[in-house]
Amino acid sequence: MAHCMRIGIIGSGSWLTALAKVLTDNGHSVNWWMHDPAIIQQFRKRGHHPNYLSAIQFDLSKITFFENLQLAVEQTECLFLVVPAAFLQNVLSGLPMDVFRGKKIVSAIKGILPETNELLNQYLQRIFSLAPENYFTLLGPSHAEEIAAEKLTYLTFSGIDVAQAGIIAAFFQNDFIQTRTNDDIWGVQYAAVLKNIYALGAGIVHGLEYGDNFLSVFISNSTRELVNFLRTVCQEEKNLDQLRRSYASSVYLGDLLVTCYSLHSRNRTFGNMIGKGYSVRAARLELNMVAEGYYAAKCIHAIGRQLNCPMPIADTIYEILFHQLPAAEGIRKLEGTLL
Repeated sequence: MAHCMRIGIIGSGSWLTALAKVLTDNGHSVNWWMHDPAIIQQFRKRGHHPNYLSAIQFDLSKITFFENLQLAVEQTECLFLVVPAAFLQNVLSGLPMDVFRGKKIVSAIKGILPETNELLNQYLQRIFSLAPENYFTLLGPSHAEEIAAEKLTYLTFSGIDVAQAGIIAAFFQNDFIQTRTNDDIWGVQYAAVLKNIYALGAGIVHGLEYGDNFLSVFISNSTRELVNFLRTVCQEEKNLDQLRRSYASSVYLGDLLVTCYSLHSRNRTFGNMIGKGYSVRAARLELNMVAEGYYAAKCIHAIGRQLNCPMPIADTIYEILFHQLPAAEGIRKLEGTLL
């Protein structure tokens, strides 16, 4: 069943490029939609992505490129969405409301939709009437660069239908990718959103030249804040079973740690620039990639207030990014409150 399902992938960044390499190397054919026809043309000519992970070559016989998004969606059964959250609504706008009917939708998006402060499952259910049991997530801890280099990586696939999540996970299982499943689609998505904010903060701390001692305190307190938020969401959703979940597994704590510490982390890199004195605008231009934590900080600030959930670390990062709070002043205020 896993091998005959028609797979579609939507996006063109480094994360999707790494995932596409695993799929095609594992023998799966994919329908691949990209927003820029010029990238498709160069990809066909050179056998690799011209902009991301360009050292890895693809078996082009396994790829059917699409410039028409609706056609690509219609010709797939299992669709992977890997577009930055800030741009996803624009990408999907104009599609028929029934276009996802009966399809499995897998989100590998580590962000939140900034226009409505929604997770992707909320948006797809509201706009496209996607059945909750047909929604799945693919999350880390993972960096595209290490997957491309075939470094051992653990990926977690979440869905209400855990058995189906396991079938989708089997697409990726190989010598260097271990897969795990769970049923916590809300928790894993919010954890992925929050870890980007905290990694941005860890970058700020590093840029301000604090040492590893303080950074470890910052990250451990960020972990506590993340878990408190997830449990608040569980209570709000009246999902009491999830309140007993341990968040010490790789998709929660592991993803937070790697994003805060790794030099591959674009959120950490973005925050490091802020700590070193770049303006937010200059850091965004210099990075030249999407740092999901930038958009997420504003969304989570609004959601935290709505839930009446105290989030002093995330709120401080929000103030630095959106209200010109000097980075040194913001972190200094946090120093006395951390445990």
